[in-house]
Amino acid sequence: MSLDKLLAEFSRLHFPRPPATPEQIAAFEARVGWKLDADLRAFYQRSDGGTLFEEQPDASYRILSLEEIRRARVAIMGRDNDQYGAPSHYTLVDMQDTNYVILDVAQQAGGAYPLFDAWHETYPVAKPIASSFAEFLERAMRSDGFSYWLDG
Repeated sequence: MSLDKLLAEFSRLHFPRPPATPEQIAAFEARVGWKLDADLRAFYQRSDGGTLFEEQPDASYRILSLEEIRRARVAIMGRDNDQYGAPSHYTLVDMQDTNYVILDVAQQAGGAYPLFDAWHETYPVAKPIASSFAEFLERAMRSDGFSYWLDG
């Protein structure tokens, strides 16, 4: 499914937030030191985060606003040094209980950052779950609220 159709479905069936302004996007990129890929830029231009399936506080899929995105090692481990994870890992989706879907901005294939499951008990080890945000969003929206990458 095209990203435009995914974003329209997200807006229609889930719980988007108002769009990020161009100024918010520029401030975010200046703060973190990397640029949003095309999928993420399109998403944040349409919605500055939001939830799938349920509204907060019960949502297990909470796509973070630009303001909430931070280094994964800080969000998960509470420390910002290399012993606690790569500096290129950033949180993207809060799955509750300090479990996140993260992206690695040091890797890019086809212009997209890959996404990983970052379970707080095993981080900094992270399991690849999608090659792009569009792939993740499509699979997540078909998951009935479950973490699609987990067995059983």
